Amino acid sequence: MKGIVFTEFLEMVESKFGLEVADSIIENADLPSDGIYTSVGTYDFNEMVSLITNLSEEVGIPVDELIYTFGLYLFNSLSKAHPEVIQSYKSPLGLLYSIEDHIHVHVKKLYPDAQLPTFKILEKTDSSISMIYSSSRGLYRLAHGLIEKTFEHFKGSANITYDLLKDDGTEVKFVVVQDG
Repeated sequence: MKGIVFTEFLEMVESKFGLEVADSIIENADLPSDGIYTSVGTYDFNEMVSLITNLSEEVGIPVDELIYTFGLYLFNSLSKAHPEVIQSYKSPLGLLYSIEDHIHVHVKKLYPDAQLPTFKILEKTDSSISMIYSSSRGLYRLAHGLIEKTFEHFKGSANITYDLLKDDGTEVKFVVVQDG
């Protein structure tokens, strides 16, 4: 997993729960990296699992909720770091429709060894999109937060539903219907 995900996660933890909590979740995890991350480094996904699990235990919030909250946070960080990508789009549905063909291509240029989820578009209309999220990591709640924040960025909102096609969350169908 790319280091930028780790650095942004720890920044979110610090901003939402405080430096003490961030330090505590690192100290209580057995991390090969010792919790020292660079945005361009690559780290074992199990380190993120340890950090999120420790955070859940520390603050009493379920892991899925924390992953979703991180998705909301991560959108803002990524849009600040790469505004040129977001500025290419006039609508949230346009951005979502282009995840595979444009956004992930851009990410792969920056991070050639990034292991990204896939989003297979099933149907797109002027006001909705349905797609299949696939990832061995099962971070569909992260995707959910990113999708929701996409609409907020464009000053809109949507009804976002998902259906787990595999119980472990590695394959999930999202249906997104724009409000208004």
